[in-house]
Amino acid sequence: MTNSEIVETLELTARLLELHEADAFKIRAYGAAAFNLDKLTNQQIAGLPFGDLIKIQGVGKGVAGKIIELVEKGHIKETDELLAATPPGVLEMFRIKGIGPKKIAALWHESGIESIAELEAACLDGRIAKLKGFGEGTQQKILDSLAFLRSQTGKLRMNQAEALAQLLLDELEKQFDRVEVAGEVRRKTETVETIRFLIPADSPVAVQKVLSKMDMLHQDVKASTPFVWRGKAFDQDILVEIVAVSPARIENELFVQSSAEGHLTHQTANGRTLLQIARAEAVDVEEEIYQKAGVPYIVPEMREGHGEFSWAQHHTPDELVTWDDLKGILHNHSTYSDGQNTLEEMAEYCRELGFEYLGIADHSQTAAYASGMRVEKIFEQHDEIDRLNARFAAQNSDQPFKILKGIESDILGDGALDYPDAVLASFDYIVASVHSNLTMSLSKATDRLLAAIANPYTTILGHPTGRLLLSRDGYPIDYKAIIDACAQHQVIIEINASPWRLDIDWRWVGYCLEKGVKLSINPDAHATQGYHDMHYGVAIGRKGGLTKGMTFNTLSLKEMEGYLQKKKQKKPE
Repeated sequence: MTNSEIVETLELTARLLELHEADAFKIRAYGAAAFNLDKLTNQQIAGLPFGDLIKIQGVGKGVAGKIIELVEKGHIKETDELLAATPPGVLEMFRIKGIGPKKIAALWHESGIESIAELEAACLDGRIAKLKGFGEGTQQKILDSLAFLRSQTGKLRMNQAEALAQLLLDELEKQFDRVEVAGEVRRKTETVETIRFLIPADSPVAVQKVLSKMDMLHQDVKASTPFVWRGKAFDQDILVEIVAVSPARIENELFVQSSAEGHLTHQTANGRTLLQIARAEAVDVEEEIYQKAGVPYIVPEMREGHGEFSWAQHHTPDELVTWDDLKGILHNHSTYSDGQNTLEEMAEYCRELGFEYLGIADHSQTAAYASGMRVEKIFEQHDEIDRLNARFAAQNSDQPFKILKGIESDILGDGALDYPDAVLASFDYIVASVHSNLTMSLSKATDRLLAAIANPYTTILGHPTGRLLLSRDGYPIDYKAIIDACAQHQVIIEINASPWRLDIDWRWVGYCLEKGVKLSINPDAHATQGYHDMHYGVAIGRKGGLTKGMTFNTLSLKEMEGYLQKKKQKKPE
């Protein structure tokens, strides 16, 4: 049993206990244990004896016994009993943003609401607004959350879709000589509704027969055709399409099935669309379609019908940023706040990946939920950074590596940063981000960000809208005003590479480039493995047309230090 499975079970138990109004001490015990165990990275919880478990901060004797029960039996009796006593529809309410176990308990026990459908009906006729502790604001939040959840049904985030596509590809390649991933996965969309494959075959019937014998595939017979298999795979709630195409036209179809409608309908000088050209004579490679159309080649990521041909008038595909162009990793967390690895572990792995610098940016003091750093803890971290940097310099002067002193400073309600100026001045750079009071109007959110951008200590604007893909819509902002302000104050904008965020939205990358605003591809890593999320950030950057020259962390260590030093020399007014 993995650490994450154990933590998830403990978190679920804590929520269920709160839902059933159990003893507050017991609720806190489960919650504290889950929080602290979630930070373990180099130790398997499942292998620990009782004596070692209770040595872990936040794990008491009672919860330690439950962990051992879970590991040995695969479940916890108490959790099973709580689940059995909870209607399935009430459990689904945990997915709704804006209401926690206490409010769900009130809805269930006091109003008899036992499903999301009943809750929505009660909101629509105004009953929820009249309940004590709710009001019209909460009622509207519930309706908004339900609408958002409904719109995201049947979708996967980029990382989930790529993982599922790879699993399927591995199985399909055992049966067919050639299989191509197409559609949204190939275009690197931030969320995916359909996972699509192309299989070149002279006999579509033969393809269907092979697919029918693959256990992980579950066909929707009514939705399928002789040429297109449709259904689900591995019990995942996302549509899978497997298209049989003529071998002679595989490149044509790969282009068509990997381009959005806006790209396909682009008209060429002779009046024909790219789709019409692709449907004409067969080609050997996709590039031939663009040659026949007399337009520049566009990489699959950018085939969205969102200004890619205007971009191509000034740039070429080889200018797009790649993983290999990145020289350092900014915006990362360690055990000084809510990270899972120590500062030293984060630095060593960053070196192993071949980067020149690690920017550590733990949470600031207001983020108490994330163990945000008090001032004394900041200077403790700075001392450790100095010691580690001295060691790195002595170990290998030919291949320099350095930890940069950063902070992810909360943007407070009025737009101020989360420390006095004297403390802010101690950092090499500052990532300014919003983490609290996320329910804002467009004007309030925009003004809050504008104030932070104008702060002379702000280096990078972190995850500008605060969105969580498929889970929480971001707060509304005036993108143009924000980007214009970043241009004025020379503030970098983050592409948060976490597949949960991918924020800033790629559709605004082009306007950033137009205004001369650089972007920094940051993983927001809370563990060493989080560095690999940079691949998703690179994909989103490329999708928006981000060039290596406009990517902040393509700067070498020497260039980065020069940039940050120059910015620090500009005194606050």
